[in-house]
Amino acid sequence: MAKVDWKEAIKPLLKAYKDKKHPLEYKNTYQLLVMVVLSAQDSDRNINNIAPKLFEAFPDMKALSTATPETLLPFISKVRNFGNKTKWLMEIGQKIKKNSNIPSTLEELTELPGIGRKSANVILRESGKPAEGVIVDLHVVRVAPRLGIATGADPKKIEKQIMEELPPKQWDAGMAMSFHGREICRPTPKCEICFMTDVCLYYNTVVKKKKK
Repeated sequence: MAKVDWKEAIKPLLKAYKDKKHPLEYKNTYQLLVMVVLSAQDSDRNINNIAPKLFEAFPDMKALSTATPETLLPFISKVRNFGNKTKWLMEIGQKIKKNSNIPSTLEELTELPGIGRKSANVILRESGKPAEGVIVDLHVVRVAPRLGIATGADPKKIEKQIMEELPPKQWDAGMAMSFHGREICRPTPKCEICFMTDVCLYYNTVVKKKKK
């Protein structure tokens, strides 16, 4: 395969998933931040299920700042790694105190417990803030090397490679790849309905060979 000009090649992917909201069903930035912390190594569906009762009890950052393990745990005990996540949310509440203090930069967000680059990038995207990086979740770790825009399985290295290939205005490609990974480029990919096969490394080097 010839070298791909990803600035051009990524356009159909960006167009297909433009403005598509993240699968977490949040109502404001406070809810989004809490749900992003809870969703690490868990499913968005599970977090969406537990969220309504959690936010009834803790409707804002002020309420969260008063949380104790005894008051918070009953609402998140069905979440993976709930022990650490309880501690993280209590620390976040005590540090931020009120909704208006929620950080709006990657650097400040990643200083909070339980928030890495991926989580921070999701919060910035969904809050309508300019992208400071590329969202790389487990779907992107699968899709990006298949497409050929990145190699390896390390999220930080994949993010760096995508940022080198694309200008900042196209960094929403991370979330687009995540949606693509959920819908089409699944663990068993649906190549027959994919609109990225022209440029896809996996399709052109593996699938086409099988067809011959």
